[in-house]
Amino acid sequence: MIRELTCVECPMGCKITVKEENGVKEFSGYNCPRGKMYAENEIVDPKRVVTSTVKLSDGRVLPVKTDRPVSKKDMFAVMEQINKIIVTAPVKTGDIVKENVYGANIISARTIK
Repeated sequence: MIRELTCVECPMGCKITVKEENGVKEFSGYNCPRGKMYAENEIVDPKRVVTSTVKLSDGRVLPVKTDRPVSKKDMFAVMEQINKIIVTAPVKTGDIVKENVYGANIISARTIK
């Protein structure tokens, strides 16, 4: 089996080829160790940063995101937790609005007074 990936770890966007035969994976096309790590993770357990919004107590919305990537298999569960959050302003960019949701903190992506 051969998979083609585009690395998103840096602006270079290396085209990485992953060949898998009998459980052995061979990686080529990456230009740095981060590219190989990205490809390994993408094959074994792909992860993504989740971005969304939460409700503010005054009716406005606050953009939020996870402070680190979470497993794609957990993304819907993370969204269920995000949908329950209500925040009271003021809030600053980077403030934690909920801790430890599937291994990541939900943080504010904007300052709102």
